[in-house]
Amino acid sequence: MDAEERAALATRVLERSRADATEAIVTSTHRALTRFTHEFIHQNVDVADVNVRVRAVVDGRTGVAETNRTDDAALDDAIARAARIATFVPRDDAPPLAGPVAVSAPPGAYVAATAAADAERRAQIAAQIFARAQDHGCWSSGYVTTATGGVTIATTAGAQVAFDGTDAAVNVKMTAGDSTGFAERYASDADALDGDAIGERAAKKARASADPVAVEPGDWTVILEPAAFGELLHFLGSHFSAQSVEEGSSFLTDRRGDTVMSAGVTIRDDYAHPLHPDMPFDWEGTAKTRPTLIDDGVAGELVLDRRWGQKLGRASTGHGLPAPNSNGPAAMNLVVDAGSTPLEELIASTERGLLITRLWYTRIVDQRKTILTGMTRDGTFLIENGAVGRGVRNLRFNQSLVAALGACVLGDTQVRTGGYAYACVVPPVKFARFTFASTTDY
Repeated sequence: MDAEERAALATRVLERSRADATEAIVTSTHRALTRFTHEFIHQNVDVADVNVRVRAVVDGRTGVAETNRTDDAALDDAIARAARIATFVPRDDAPPLAGPVAVSAPPGAYVAATAAADAERRAQIAAQIFARAQDHGCWSSGYVTTATGGVTIATTAGAQVAFDGTDAAVNVKMTAGDSTGFAERYASDADALDGDAIGERAAKKARASADPVAVEPGDWTVILEPAAFGELLHFLGSHFSAQSVEEGSSFLTDRRGDTVMSAGVTIRDDYAHPLHPDMPFDWEGTAKTRPTLIDDGVAGELVLDRRWGQKLGRASTGHGLPAPNSNGPAAMNLVVDAGSTPLEELIASTERGLLITRLWYTRIVDQRKTILTGMTRDGTFLIENGAVGRGVRNLRFNQSLVAALGACVLGDTQVRTGGYAYACVVPPVKFARFTFASTTDY
């Protein structure tokens, strides 16, 4: 569906509802995935769907229902279910639904070439990766994905906003005997996915880390490439929520205005960053702001949705999830400002340390202290006397991210990275002290 069709569908919902107030969220998605292993495409997934979410407010009570059918009978059923569900919940002090607001999509959010990309285009990118695997005597595994999505939110209070965006990604792991290497690329433009360059990078890492050596666990100076840094950073997102700060689960509780990280660390929530342009409104139909969450190491702004804005007597910053929800507002577009030091200089200034390509299986140990645990993966290298040396066997870490960010130097180039449930923009980072608890035999 295009924006006009989604708007027409949302209007039908509002017109058919008899609730005191109604919100309709219409999403249309087309996601395709080409997965491969051993230079062979073994899976193609292509899914298109339309979803209608109805939020009905009846006598101060709220109910929600969804459907992915768009005929009148299905819409009437969803509307009736939402209203009926509302009768079973207590009255609350929910804020009024969003009203009219002017928004515009950031440049580059929608790219026609990505929307038009088909299985053949994804196979071409995969073929480039396969060629690089053969050149280096490796075998590859991973995926190429393209997606198009649209969101329209309309309310009986007068809101009607719409956004269409595209996304594309390549994720590849190369295996060479006893070593592996990783590379990735995320962009709204599928033509930015260079299979040759991505395959070459992963294959070179796999070859360079052959016959890895074991090192002792303990405190190390580490340099994290963007994929590894992003894997840690996204766990900070919930800490910038007004709800988590007020309820005491954030490291920022009682620390507003304090210096909490190294000077030079600035973290924003920026939906309009050119590396990750996203929708300019949140899931409540409120225009997004672009708050500075950490400003040169100092605790800065928090993100709010309509409920927490009402509780605190402030305006929403446009960071609401589909309401009602128990998670509260969310920082959804984390960006770490780049520093001024090239990656090569971060390495050259390290007498002894580790260069880490990627982390995985990362989990929270202590939410309030931001202690995380996880493993290195697919390209960990020993740095000695300012030079990258041989591969290192994987290690498990236990580390407070905020503590690590308290003694760090940021690289000068931002990269978009991500996973199945997050996306962020980060530079490489050098941590003066990072704690590893154990090593492995691979």
